[in-house]
Amino acid sequence: MTRQMYVVGNWKMHGLSADLVEVRAIADAAQSYTEVETALCIPALLIERAVRAVPGIPIGAQDVHFADKGAHTGCISAAMLKDAGASLVIVGHSERREAQRETDDEVRSKAVAALAAGLSVILCVGESLSVRESGKAVATVEEQLRRSIPEALSAADRFAVAYEPIWAIGTGKVASTDDIGEMHEAIRGQLEAAYGATGSSVRVLYGGSVKASNAAEIFSVASVDGALVGGASLTAADFIPIVEAAASAR
Repeated sequence: MTRQMYVVGNWKMHGLSADLVEVRAIADAAQSYTEVETALCIPALLIERAVRAVPGIPIGAQDVHFADKGAHTGCISAAMLKDAGASLVIVGHSERREAQRETDDEVRSKAVAALAAGLSVILCVGESLSVRESGKAVATVEEQLRRSIPEALSAADRFAVAYEPIWAIGTGKVASTDDIGEMHEAIRGQLEAAYGATGSSVRVLYGGSVKASNAAEIFSVASVDGALVGGASLTAADFIPIVEAAASAR
């Protein structure tokens, strides 16, 4: 089955109004690679401005609350993100699982809420270095995924899973192509077990120090359907070569 390549930038806590020029540059350049779905997940305060300034690229958020509304100071609901113009959201990133102590149940609730509101979801999973070195990486990620994904999924095109080994995020380290392939195949098996034929259409992305110099090698792995890109997504000069590599891979 051929799945469209999907390359998403995660700006994390970077970006001010002045940086909308990079959003615009990325959107303009991405139009040359129509075979790749390209998107940016930026700080929530920039979402509405980015959507207004650059309507040509999907703009998303980096987190969402699972409640529709209520006494949740500082939180943002899926309806609020949708109202601001967002079309997708990341849930379960390891930086939130670790720093904010998010559980698998919370991640699942966030994914369910976002999908119900009409947002696309990228759900992140990944193991620590100690788990990788103990030989339990695949089993750990399979269990994390099983506990985090929604029980039912009606539209595969609005749901993706990003495998991000924690030890490779922002470190310059990248998992070997064999390790990536093994993990992505395990994730695919979990998705098909959970969703049947629909699970075969869910895209599985790789994330963790993806950059122009290694993107082609990562995308050469048949089970990789794109990338969730951190620091290299902050500028068009760094990000667009990754999109180009994704286009060439298919």
